[in-house]
Amino acid sequence: MIISASRRTDIPAYYAKWFYNRIKEGYCTVPNPFNMNQVSVVNLNPEFVDAIVFWTRNPNPILKYLDKINKLGYKYYFHFTINNLPKIYEPYNPTLKNALSAFQKLSELIGKEKVIWRYDPIFLTDDITVKFHINNFLHICKNLNGFTKRVVISIVDDYKKTLRRLYRLNTGYLPNQEENPDIELLLKEIAGIAAENKIEVQSCAEAKNYSYLGIKPGKCIDDDIIRDELGVNIKYKKDKSQRSACRCSVSKDIGINNTCLMGCEYCYATTSHEAAVNNRAKHDPRSTSIIPHSIDKKRGCKFKK
Repeated sequence: MIISASRRTDIPAYYAKWFYNRIKEGYCTVPNPFNMNQVSVVNLNPEFVDAIVFWTRNPNPILKYLDKINKLGYKYYFHFTINNLPKIYEPYNPTLKNALSAFQKLSELIGKEKVIWRYDPIFLTDDITVKFHINNFLHICKNLNGFTKRVVISIVDDYKKTLRRLYRLNTGYLPNQEENPDIELLLKEIAGIAAENKIEVQSCAEAKNYSYLGIKPGKCIDDDIIRDELGVNIKYKKDKSQRSACRCSVSKDIGINNTCLMGCEYCYATTSHEAAVNNRAKHDPRSTSIIPHSIDKKRGCKFKK
């Protein structure tokens, strides 16, 4: 089984101690995002976990645990998002300087093939122009040259809650960004800049195939990386629980919505920053789940060591 940690929240940044406690215990519990009273138990014993895929914007809190995680026998790689968008869109993200430094440190620690840069999502507004993206992407690329082999890009998705938040910013956001002809021009520039810096570009869950621009359809939960870089021989099986355009391998996500404090206005996993702050206040690193639930105290687990 592949563990996703996590599409729904930033476990390395905010829940690193909890995560380490859970792998020591050999299991965690995860409420259903659509029904918090429905809770599943996830086996985290190393002999059962093929690989862990971490998603983060700040890996620093989990770095002190990586050596211990290694000794327990786990294999993993990271998706590391660095967008450097104006603060109004990403109010609580690390500064670019700190993000680049953390990326480089993580890459040197575990290897550049195990740290995937995400420039995600891409959209255009009055203040986020094609010129902004080109200059921004070029600057980040130059700083990550030699520290990663791949960048994953995607065009923003128009979920109702994200549309509502982006409209509220009053910066000229328009829906259906993939239909904007400037997006294609931008993607062509991005592919060229990445190639100059020896970084492969892949897309994430895009219905349109941009291979003709030099951007191949990607898999964020990637069986090829797990086989080739982590040395774990697994068979590819598409995750049918994801969007139809998503090519990811099957995984089990152990995160919970509305628990990430980064405050990104385009985030599909957070209803509001206030909701995330309220949930964070409930967090107990000793709990079996990121947010303790009533079942947590009432049930045992057959996976517990």
